[in-house]
Amino acid sequence: MKRWVIIFRALANINRLKIVSILFDGRKMNVSDIAQSLRISFKATSNHLVMLKNLDVIESEGSSGHVFYSINKNMPNDFKKILSNIRV
Repeated sequence: MKRWVIIFRALANINRLKIVSILFDGRKMNVSDIAQSLRISFKATSNHLVMLKNLDVIESEGSSGHVFYSINKNMPNDFKKILSNIRV
């Protein structure tokens, strides 16, 4: 039950849902690009990304002095089930 509370809390924010939606098609983006796409601050975007990364929904990869984020293809099955039905 506690796991579901964490999942729903993470997905209860429209910007986190938008981040997942943006990255769901296989794109890799850095914090600045995501922030600009969502029209929110760099700091807010970074905080959302940290939460999603801690839950193994997204993964990060450093390249050329930047960190790029993408959907974690090995994310927990409970998230996969929910996210496969959600498109923002």
